[in-house]
Amino acid sequence: MKKKVIIIGSGFSSLSAACYLGKAGFEVCVYEKNNDFGGRARQFKQGGFTFDMGPSWYWMPDVFEKFFNDFGKKCSDLYEIKKLNPAYRVIFEDGEEIKIGDSIENIMQTFEEIEKGSGKKLRDFLKECKENYDLAVSNMLYKMPGKSVFELINYQTILKTGLFITNIKSQINKRFKNPKLRSVLQFPVLFLGAKPSQTPAFYNFMNFADFGLGTWQPKNGFFDVILSMIATAKNFGVKFYNNSPVQEILVKNKSVHGIKTKNKIVKCDIIVSGADYSHTEKLLPKILRQYSDKYWSNRTWSPSSLLFYLGLNTKINDLDHHNLFFDTDFDNHADEIYSNPKWPKSPLFYLNITSKTFNHTAPKGCENLFILIPIATDLDDNEKTREKYFNLVIKRIENKINQKIKNSIVYKRSYCIKEFKDDYNSFGGNAYGLANTLTQTAFLRPKLESKKVKKLYFSGQLTVPGPGVPPSIVSGKLVSDLIIKDEINI
Repeated sequence: MKKKVIIIGSGFSSLSAACYLGKAGFEVCVYEKNNDFGGRARQFKQGGFTFDMGPSWYWMPDVFEKFFNDFGKKCSDLYEIKKLNPAYRVIFEDGEEIKIGDSIENIMQTFEEIEKGSGKKLRDFLKECKENYDLAVSNMLYKMPGKSVFELINYQTILKTGLFITNIKSQINKRFKNPKLRSVLQFPVLFLGAKPSQTPAFYNFMNFADFGLGTWQPKNGFFDVILSMIATAKNFGVKFYNNSPVQEILVKNKSVHGIKTKNKIVKCDIIVSGADYSHTEKLLPKILRQYSDKYWSNRTWSPSSLLFYLGLNTKINDLDHHNLFFDTDFDNHADEIYSNPKWPKSPLFYLNITSKTFNHTAPKGCENLFILIPIATDLDDNEKTREKYFNLVIKRIENKINQKIKNSIVYKRSYCIKEFKDDYNSFGGNAYGLANTLTQTAFLRPKLESKKVKKLYFSGQLTVPGPGVPPSIVSGKLVSDLIIKDEINI
């Protein structure tokens, strides 16, 4: 008789686990609290505009490819992706811009034009970044269940001990003098949810993910990946239930017994939660929780975000698909997120226009805009504050492109801390999970397996490997490997 697995949530880690466990022969059911599947990668359409609600940077394409290869497919069998050129544009306060091309050679030339000698320095730096990427992805990412310090210790990581002691900011500043180049090179760390000065230099492998592997875009947005994962899971008999928030995890003899959802009891043998870790443990009696509220409050969290989804009835001429507005002080904004949490005085922000690459995501002659302002967690979130920052970023966009767009907005929606809490039960309204600081790396992150409740497992950005879409997909595999080992390969 097949053992039954209930998976809580339908984000990337949950769908990954559903695919692997379904393939292994388990009876798998996915329960999603919201109407739409996909977690933070949900999508919505309005008035002919298509908006990805969360992830928008398709990096580390090899991880996506490896995932679908495990089920006998290639990404190209399931969805169309395009490599972006430029990958993105960075806009600075003095009006200068840096466009990141689609090859290392092009990027080296751009660096050399800005700072003499930096092209060769970049090539040497990226060689080291690639070595770390190969080590991280091939030797560590898929082999880190987060149980022991020895997961990080082997002959290769011993040789790189210094990269865990120093940080990315100091490593970059030592090589490059131009502040704009420094900002560009520190940008990928934001995907890890921490300040460059708090992120071990080993994570410079993200620079290879950026410059070496490039930036891609699925034709219909990240939801293409979600739909492909759901289809893969269904091929193995996985069942999906939406509008089904789990109200309680039932435990019998210190082992999972089932869940309670909408006053209905569903029994099972195993539970995997890809939902917020701290919220999941609150579905248990207090005595069976591994981590206290104090533990979670003392963690270093990645930022939350103030998001705007805008539909314009006009075209924008002088911007690209991905645009980083670094036209204000990087360090000051970072301090307002981590060191002295408050609403930022003059924030950096990110602008994504998918209609620049695939025009079917907006009506003819129109554009869809996704704006993200990184902010601290647990701030006072209200409409007045949202409107203040909306006006601020629209003005900066208009000044940049020398074009009035505010009166051309025909659709507008905001999303912030309140919605992150309501929709995802996100601790503090965080957007990306726990930051990858030295003290929150690998075995120091919350565990994949409960020590207090047998057959209860966790996946996603609060456990290993960490924040981001590719790590979340890997997290689903890691937890599945644990379950398969425990239940099948005994």
